[in-house]
Amino acid sequence: MDLKSTQSGDIQVVKVNEARIDAAVAIQFKDAMRAETEGGAKRVVLDLGEVAFVDSSGLGAIVAAMKQLGADQKLDLAGLTPSVDKVFRLTRMDTVFAIYPSLDAAMLTEAS
Repeated sequence: MDLKSTQSGDIQVVKVNEARIDAAVAIQFKDAMRAETEGGAKRVVLDLGEVAFVDSSGLGAIVAAMKQLGADQKLDLAGLTPSVDKVFRLTRMDTVFAIYPSLDAAMLTEAS
C-alpha cells in the first residue's frame, strides 16, 4: 500500500497513491495508516484523489483507520472521485466524516 505522509502546520496529510482500496489491500491500508498516523497531528486529512474504487472492505478499512486514531485526533477526507464519493453517500458515511472536494479546500478549513 503506497501512502505518502506530509505535515503542513498542525495538519498531517496522508495521500493514497493507489487506484483501489478493496478487499485485496484493506488490511495493508489499515496497517499503513496506523504506522503513518501514530502519535501524529491532531487533524489528519486523507487525500483520496488517486483512488477510483472503494469496496465495502476498503470502506471498513477507512473507518478502522479513523477508529485507531488517538482520542484527540480527527480524520477528514479530501478529493474523493465521483465513484468513491457515491459509495460514501450511499452508505451514509458522509455523515461520519468531514468530506472536502479537494485537498486545498480541506487545508483551508480549520479543524472543528
